This record gives sequence, C-alpha cells and structure tokens, in this order.
Amino acid sequence: MPQAQRNIEVTLRESIGIAMASGSSETSHGPRFFQNAQGFSIGRQSNISQQTDYFIHNHAPGHMGLLEILDPIPDASYARNRQTSPPNSDCLPGTRQDILKRVSAWADASVILPNPHIMWLYGYVGCGKSAIAQTVAEKYARKGRLAGSFFFFRTSRERSRTSRFVATLASQIAASIPSTAPLIETALKRHIALLHSTTSLSSQLEHLVYGPIKSVRWESLGRNLLRGPYIIVIDGLDECEDRDDIALFIDHMLDFFSRNPHIPLRFFIASRVEEHIRTRLHHNEVRLVNLVDHTSVDDIATAMYASFALAARHNRIIQAYGPWPSPDDLSQLIHHTGCSFAFMSTLLNFILGPSPDNLTPMQRLPLALDINLGLDGLYFDTLSRAGQLPHFSSIITLIALAENPFSIAELGKLLRIERTEVVRVLIELHAILQVPGDDYGPVTMFHTSLHDFLTHPGRSGPFYVDPSQSQDLARRCKKVLSARSSNLSHDSAAPASPLEGAGLNHHIWRIHV
Repeated sequence: MPQAQRNIEVTLRESIGIAMASGSSETSHGPRFFQNAQGFSIGRQSNISQQTDYFIHNHAPGHMGLLEILDPIPDASYARNRQTSPPNSDCLPGTRQDILKRVSAWADASVILPNPHIMWLYGYVGCGKSAIAQTVAEKYARKGRLAGSFFFFRTSRERSRTSRFVATLASQIAASIPSTAPLIETALKRHIALLHSTTSLSSQLEHLVYGPIKSVRWESLGRNLLRGPYIIVIDGLDECEDRDDIALFIDHMLDFFSRNPHIPLRFFIASRVEEHIRTRLHHNEVRLVNLVDHTSVDDIATAMYASFALAARHNRIIQAYGPWPSPDDLSQLIHHTGCSFAFMSTLLNFILGPSPDNLTPMQRLPLALDINLGLDGLYFDTLSRAGQLPHFSSIITLIALAENPFSIAELGKLLRIERTEVVRVLIELHAILQVPGDDYGPVTMFHTSLHDFLTHPGRSGPFYVDPSQSQDLARRCKKVLSARSSNLSHDSAAPASPLEGAGLNHHIWRIHV
C-alpha cells in the first residue's frame, strides 16, 4: 500500500474521535470526506483495499455525508475530552501490568484458535474499570485495531441512553474499517427508518455494525489479519438507563458470534455486576475477569510514587520543599488505602488537589496520615455532593449503624425503594465507601473513621447519624425479616442465595442497638 494511502487511513481512523474531541468547527457538519455518495454500486462484499477511493472520490460537496446522517455522540469515544466528559481516568505508567497483559493476550490471540470473542471486566465502583478500558482503547487505537469505543456515563443525557449508541459505533467503524462505510450507507438508504426511535436496537446492530463487518472480505486480507482482530471497547454498561436495550445488545452480540465464530472482531466490556448484565454475560463464550483479583499493593505503591513525582514536577512549592514525602509517610499512606484505587485517589486528591483552606500539600499530608480526625473535611465535602439526593439520609444512616454491612439489595428492601435509587446515592459516595460490583456484596466504609465522623454531632454537623435511631431500624429489620421468612416458608422455589435472586438473607438482623 502506498504511503499516501496509509496516511489517509490513519486520518480516517482518528477523525471520528479526535476531531470531535478537539471541538473542530467541522464536527457538527462532518469531515469533508464523509459526504453523500453518488453513483456507486456494491455487491454483498467489499474489499478493504478499495477503502480510500470510496472516501476520496464518491462523496460530492454540498450533500449530506455519512457522518452527518449517523449524527454520532461527539464525546462518547476514548478520544473525548475527559476533563469535560468523564470518566476522567487512565492507568498510570507501570500500574495494572498484570491485568493489561491478560487483556492483551486475549485481544491478540489468533482468530483461528478457540478464544472467546467477548471479555467482561467487572468489579466494585471506583476499582479502576474505566481506567483500564481507556488504556485498552488507546493501545489498540495506536495499533490501528480499534474498531470503536463507547463510554456510557450515568449523568450524561446522551451517554446514559442507547438512542444513539449504535449510530455512534457505526460512525467509528466506518472510519476504522472504511470498506464498511458504503455498506453502512447502503443500509441507511435501504431502510429509511433505521435510525428512527421506533427501530429496534437489534435491527440497528444488524444493519449498521454486524452486517457491514461480516461483509468485508476478510479472507483476502491475510496481511491485515496478522495484526490481530479488531477491538470494540464498551465501558460502563451498567450506567445505561435502558436496561432492556442493554440486555438485547448482549443477546444479539452473543448470537452474532455464535453464528460467526471466525469473525476478526472482539468486544471488551467493563461494568458492575447488575443482574440484566450478569445473567447474560455469565456465559461460556465470555472471558470473565474480576478486577478485584488483579489489584495488588505493588500497584497502589507504584501509582502513589508516580502521582507524587508528577506533582513535584508541576508544583513549585513541592520543588522548593525538597524530597517529599518520606518513605515512612508514603508507606503509611499506602497502608491507609486498604489496597483500594478508589480510596487512594481520594487521599491523593485530598493531599495534592486544590485546597480551599490554603494549606500546602505538605501541611495536608499529616491530616491524611491522622486518618481518624484529619479527613473530616474530605468526608464533609463528599457527603455534601450526595446530600440532596432522595433517600440519602436513610441510606447513610443504615450504613453507619449496621453492625455488619448491608448489600445494595438489602438496603433497597429495608427502605422499600428500587435498587437503582440506592446505587444513585452510593455512586456519589464511592470516594469514601466501597460500593460492590454487584447488588449482593456488602457496602463497606473504607475506614472506621467515617463511622466515628458520622456518629459525632460536633464533627459531622448536618450529616450526624444519631445512634439512638438504631432501635427503630432494628424493628424495621425484624419486620422485613419476618415477612421474608414467611414468604420462604410458602415458596419452595425461593432462591437459595442472594446471587440466585433478590432479597434479604438470614444475616439481616444486624443493627447496633
């Protein structure tokens, strides 16, 4: 392939994500190479070697182009501006080596050998799933093998729904594998309502994603396939509000790969373990990876060293202070994290982030080390972010007064609210609480100092949890448990464990009295 054509291919691959993320004036109208096709015809298959000519010669100015028709979400890909379009995370150099090697081994395995087409990375909130998804997407974009990426985000109006999910992926696939572009455009012309809200997600996937990829003449591209299969990265599947559509997406994806076992395409998915996801992805054709099993103290230490070194390069106050922090202080700080990346980030932001009290990082470090009293300001600020959400007070009270921690399912049952309402509050508190990767693991505090803070009126102020409320909560627990026991006695088909169904288990009677 001539060098000029290779250069154009790079431009096509990067245009969807990078041009949009940069806020280019052409973003809303589409790059000039994505303009309406004129006078071309295709058969059932297309060869990648024809890709550049299609973009350069078959789109005339003045007509709506493919990018404009698809109208993708501009900040959904890995190349988004993460400062304004979170999640804003990636792996620090030297960290997460174990899990990244495992992902690479799966992604780079030959399409000829038996290997699941789907990898599902799961874990608790804040354990680093999005950082790994971002790093994986960046790596395979550099290799020219990223077909697409989509980062769902709960509080983003467009990235929390599926209405433009498929169209956004299709636009990226058209740029990454340009021979799919005429096939996508033909599908849009042949099915004029394909992008309408009345069209099912499965129909959109079939015509705009799977059909075009399947129709590429991969067998004639041996030299390209030597690089390995294409990768699609999907992060935050649990953050999408359209749960039925997500279930349909997973079902359709599994069905497609069962019918096309040698297609050079793989999906990397990262999410919490919610039931509509777990019951489908817990499948023998999916590689399951629990991120909690791949988090080590060495990773935490490496990230700490890298963070303080980076801060020293950019903060003249730290530079003037000299070597800092001391090895003993750093060791103690690593111990405080409890091997949690989420709490590590919380501590680092507290020490190195903007300081409303005008304290220097060196003055804030002793507060973080004296974790029993020094983090009151951090706890107050974090709780303030969630304080106005429905059911916040009830949820934080149950968490503070529980002798043994409750799960999300149990909190919802006790408070008679949907689990999604519980998750909505807990997501805002993941800097100080360990929110499990599913609805049945315990919601725990990173440190007992949070309990001390919440139950001390002089320290917690409006967030004070009165221990005297434990009597009322204990009565409520007993009432719910009695109802649960009664139901179980009349239902021989009741689930044997929380992982097999929703509800409270026999350990619910556990409020401090």
